[in-house]
Amino acid sequence: MHSSRPAGARSPALLRRWLILVSAAFLITTALVIAPGGRAQAAATLLSQGKPVTSSSTENGGTPAAAAVDGNTATRWSSAASDPQWIQVDLGSTSAISQVVLNWEAAYGKSFQVQVSDNAGGPWNSIYTTTTGTGGNQTLNVTGSGRYVRMNGTQRGTGYDYSLWEFQVYGGTDGGPTACGTANAAQGKTATASSVENGGTPASAAVDGNPGTRWSSAASDPQWIQVDLGSTQSVCQVGLSWEAAYGKSFQVQVSDNAGGPWNSIYTTTTGTGGNQTLDVTGSGRYLRVNGTQRGTGYGYSLWELVVHTTDGGTGPVIPPTDPTNPDFGPNVDVFTPSTPQAQLQARLDQVAAQQHTNQFGDQRNALLFKPGTYTADVNLGFNTQVAGLGLSPDDVNLNGHVRVEADWLQQGDNPNNKQNATQNFWRSAENLAVTPPAGQIERWAVAQAAPYRRMHLKGAPEIQLWSGGDGWASGGLFADTKIDNRVVSGSQQQWVSRNSEFGSWAGSVWNMVFVGTTGAPPQNFPNPSHTVVGTTPVIREKPFLYVDNAGSYSVFVPALRQNSSGTSWSHGPAAGSSISLSQFLVAKPSTPIATINAALDQGKHLLFTPGIYHLTDTIRVTKPNTVVLGIGMATLTPDNGKAAITVADVDGVKLGGLLIDAGPVNSPVLVEIGPAGSNADHSANPTSLHDVFVRIGGGAHLGKATVSLQVNSNNVIGDHMWLWRADHGDQVGWNVNTAANGLVVNGANVTMYGLFVEHYQQYEVLWNGNGGKTYFFQNEFPYDPPDQASWTSGGGTRGWAAYKVANNVTSHEAWGVGSYSFFQVNPALVVDRSFEVPDTPGVKFHDLVSVSLGGVGTIANVINNTGGTANAATQQRYVVSYP
Repeated sequence: MHSSRPAGARSPALLRRWLILVSAAFLITTALVIAPGGRAQAAATLLSQGKPVTSSSTENGGTPAAAAVDGNTATRWSSAASDPQWIQVDLGSTSAISQVVLNWEAAYGKSFQVQVSDNAGGPWNSIYTTTTGTGGNQTLNVTGSGRYVRMNGTQRGTGYDYSLWEFQVYGGTDGGPTACGTANAAQGKTATASSVENGGTPASAAVDGNPGTRWSSAASDPQWIQVDLGSTQSVCQVGLSWEAAYGKSFQVQVSDNAGGPWNSIYTTTTGTGGNQTLDVTGSGRYLRVNGTQRGTGYGYSLWELVVHTTDGGTGPVIPPTDPTNPDFGPNVDVFTPSTPQAQLQARLDQVAAQQHTNQFGDQRNALLFKPGTYTADVNLGFNTQVAGLGLSPDDVNLNGHVRVEADWLQQGDNPNNKQNATQNFWRSAENLAVTPPAGQIERWAVAQAAPYRRMHLKGAPEIQLWSGGDGWASGGLFADTKIDNRVVSGSQQQWVSRNSEFGSWAGSVWNMVFVGTTGAPPQNFPNPSHTVVGTTPVIREKPFLYVDNAGSYSVFVPALRQNSSGTSWSHGPAAGSSISLSQFLVAKPSTPIATINAALDQGKHLLFTPGIYHLTDTIRVTKPNTVVLGIGMATLTPDNGKAAITVADVDGVKLGGLLIDAGPVNSPVLVEIGPAGSNADHSANPTSLHDVFVRIGGGAHLGKATVSLQVNSNNVIGDHMWLWRADHGDQVGWNVNTAANGLVVNGANVTMYGLFVEHYQQYEVLWNGNGGKTYFFQNEFPYDPPDQASWTSGGGTRGWAAYKVANNVTSHEAWGVGSYSFFQVNPALVVDRSFEVPDTPGVKFHDLVSVSLGGVGTIANVINNTGGTANAATQQRYVVSYP
């Protein structure tokens, strides 16, 4: 190994140096560059010059990494003479990247990638790859975003090192976004291939739009398939749906001629098959997938080859998101430590007054706090989210209160008694540290759909989960939360605490469940009714929005945890990954549904800002690992009887922070996870739902839906659901806000934490898949069946069980489950059982309760024919275990 070149080795580069100086000056002074596809764009902004830069090594003190971004083409960075080597620049904030210019010295990279990341240590996303670099002056038109941009060299072009006169990163154009069309430009076009396996697998089968037909090649390397698009097209995305026989090493190439020459716009040597969506930049009449190494011993086989092209702006244009200055719309307030305290408190009080009794109103609010210290009293009302924007809850310290009071709803017959918290719905506190004034308690008097998530309550002697007096309260959730001192549940009827940490806990009514929670009381059921599960078997915490030290917004996606207890963050940084907000479409109620679906189709993530979204079509999530996150109780209403949102049978989708409000035309299903017949194994990367709430009726418009949430995929995780057919408000009645089932589970190994399902007209939960697990279930039967004949599941059975495990299921388990009756319209009604399950050793229930609320109505048995009758004489019935 040589540390320097022999004398005279640099002389061939002198002429090149002069040419580079001239060409670099030309690039800097030229006003226009031509993008692939021939669209003239204004020159992008040079983002990298003078920014901090690091590298894997330097040849000597005279060739530092900083020399590659100093704007001086007579200075250079060079590395040690070994592979691999890299150089990376910190742009200071996440930016859209449109072009990278590499001015190589004589020692260049033959194989290298240009990579982007929001973190200095990765993970890295490759936006350009080559194995045939020739050095010189390379101008690479790319598509990507990140704070850090890296040239990662894996094979040198000479026996020396890697050496760059200049490493320039450009971003932004004045031409506006170009639409990447949603139509498949390859479908039905002429396709040819290097070979076919047999007459039943022709090249044309890969472009026929039929996912049940395929092209397959001979079992040898190399092989290719190409499609004639009919004219030169600007290609922005390629989709490959591989059969089991896939390409490990392949290139996507374009050319204006059927026989080439070919320009590679995507290259990989680590393909894993499956469904691949490749964002690319290039143009040509012909597009070819050129396989150079098979992933199996068979040939190459594609169900479908899909090509998306830019369409001149005629299709939906996806607006870019500036992660340093995103437009969240008028319903989001972002506070900073420099916000005057009086101004801050005045705005908080204004929102609190508006939302105090605004149960079914259209107003939505998100109150967001950037990292720092504040003094504030947050009195949290309806349809409001308060959240910190730090990576840890302790990054935002609020001296004061984040509280929910029972102070507006009449309790009983006394109009002056307003301690009723049973309708304190639809609000959330997330990702904050709160320190009340010395000696003052915190109050969180809530009912359903009011999560206290990823919070740290410091200093307060206790937090009270009800009015503190004789008030009623009806359920809630602690998740990923630390309470330094005591929790007092008081009159709370039921509560679920998951992966939390308490100083201590006092109180119990009917159903208190603790999963993976330290500081929980000991297991005891009933009286007190404490169901304690030591560890949480599998969970992913809810993704959340945060701001980094440079002021750039990202969404943090927590890692999957197994057999966990305690919070994800209080013993060190939480495991997970960040996605720059530049990779999200930030939607507002005015955003067309076609734009939303086009963004999802292009692999974008989705952030719903607060508001009411009237949907004329279904939101379709088709890409694995997509994040769909709502803030400020963003509400989706399907107006024409379609589903609000569907998710394909893919890995790792995350839905969070959404209220689905059924529309006036009956929807067969409102939220569907996986299509019917889904059967893929997602155990390594399950889809998860967090704070997803459904409402059928109650508001100003009629709401109807047969099934609120249907889970067809396997391994799905539900992390706090409230599925509610309204029992009060407007547009409410047995034949008005009709809804058969809250939750239908067809997938295997589905797990639910904190499942609240109320007032549906048939089985409130119908579980058809094996391997299901539920940790906490709360239910109220419908209040309004008019008579027994109108409410029967057949075969002489009175009513419908709240929780039905199908007769064919052989494995299912549930902990801490409760069901209540309040047959207000006809108190003479009887339901034969709360829980109906097959009698088989693999189906097990732990800690069950049935309650006749005030003795209004009768539940004949708790589970199957076991448990006894809950009625006016004996209002609560308990079963410790079944069978």
